[in-house]
Amino acid sequence: MKPLKSKVSLTLDQPVIEKIQALAEQQDRSLSSYINLVLRAHLEELERKADP
Repeated sequence: MKPLKSKVSLTLDQPVIEKIQALAEQQDRSLSSYINLVLRAHLEELERKADP
């Protein structure tokens, strides 16, 4: 079973959008999928740093 997802709306700077879109295309992912992947990795990194 796939995890539940929620829709959100956010505003990003145009240069950030362009870079993220290019990176998503390089990995053959949707923009939403790529942003989710990057945010998940960032949260995991924060958890690793918080747990010595």
